[in-house]
Amino acid sequence: MTTTSTSPVGMSLRDRLVTVRRDLHRIPELAFHERETRAYLERELGRFATVVPVGGTGLYVDLGPASASRTLLLRADMDGLPVMEATGRPWASQHPGKMHACGHDGHMAALLVAAELLSQAPPDDLRLRVLFQPAEEGGGGAQSCIDDGALDGVDGAFGIHLWNELPVGTVALTPGGIMAGVVEFTIRVRGRGGHGAMPHRTADPVVAAAQLVVALQSIASRFTSPVEPVVVTVGSIHAGSAFNVIPEECVLNGTVRTFSFSEQEAVEGHLRAIANGIGAATDTKMEVTWTVYTSPTVNDETYAELAGKSLERMTGVRRVLTDYRTMAGEDFGEILRVVPGCFALVGSGNPDLGLAEPHHSPRFDFDEEALVIACDLHRAVASELADSGPLDG
Repeated sequence: MTTTSTSPVGMSLRDRLVTVRRDLHRIPELAFHERETRAYLERELGRFATVVPVGGTGLYVDLGPASASRTLLLRADMDGLPVMEATGRPWASQHPGKMHACGHDGHMAALLVAAELLSQAPPDDLRLRVLFQPAEEGGGGAQSCIDDGALDGVDGAFGIHLWNELPVGTVALTPGGIMAGVVEFTIRVRGRGGHGAMPHRTADPVVAAAQLVVALQSIASRFTSPVEPVVVTVGSIHAGSAFNVIPEECVLNGTVRTFSFSEQEAVEGHLRAIANGIGAATDTKMEVTWTVYTSPTVNDETYAELAGKSLERMTGVRRVLTDYRTMAGEDFGEILRVVPGCFALVGSGNPDLGLAEPHHSPRFDFDEEALVIACDLHRAVASELADSGPLDG
């Protein structure tokens, strides 16, 4: 499949993609508040399909014959971030303090235009469920859609993320873990406060917390396999209010990233054991809170291979990576816990054009040529699946 030159609304494919992307970029909304965004999508999707609400502020449409033997989910996320935009673009956010700083505007544009094209020429014997999911940014939007039945009758799933860490023209399709599971941990160290000049009369939670910060780093270096990447980061420590007072407690907050469920569980066990051990040694009490925000995004090997073959139908892709992974998280992993599928990272960076800011930056922007690749990839995967035999994944 080569790139389609025109869209169903009479403009070039690229112009249609850019128009939709910039329309959506102007109206970023936070998790589960994507009402203006939903109204825009509902209006456009309603031109050719019946819209089904799901997941609070999400929606989907079904394309193709209901009698098809298989159903493939195509998904894009909808929410923005609480970031004050500083790009200075003419299409910059019109909502102060909110911004599409992670490319979700591009994800929606690519999938909406792909759906427009697929509605005109749906693949044979394949039903497509086109899902626009709210609240990817830590809001549990994927699980909310699952709970509302968005995966009922679905056999497999495919999604993309525009990725500025990779240059435009590059696509990462890595079998197995491609994006990490995201965990937040909090350790509340409870001691006995007192005078800073008489530490022997106290149980110092700050000293215990300092030992914790160092000891937790041994989880990645000594308790997990060196070929299984693990990140344990302490991001904040809060204690005390006076220079000469040993406080009653100290609170540590951080994140854990892994590419497998087994490693996630193992890290939790080691973290709790280390905390309890240091608590016993320092006469402090440790209260550990472990919150899983997203599961690891683990690509099914069969679907990853199928997606790789679909790239042969496309133009514009110059390089395919099958070993690229990132410790960033994505709640598409929740979908892949229910059905097999694949998640691709579509390169969108272009340093020559000054488009290399990291995701979540107030200056984030991407090369809009990546929209064409993302749109075509959705369509190519659908066509490849329709043309393939039964999958064992």
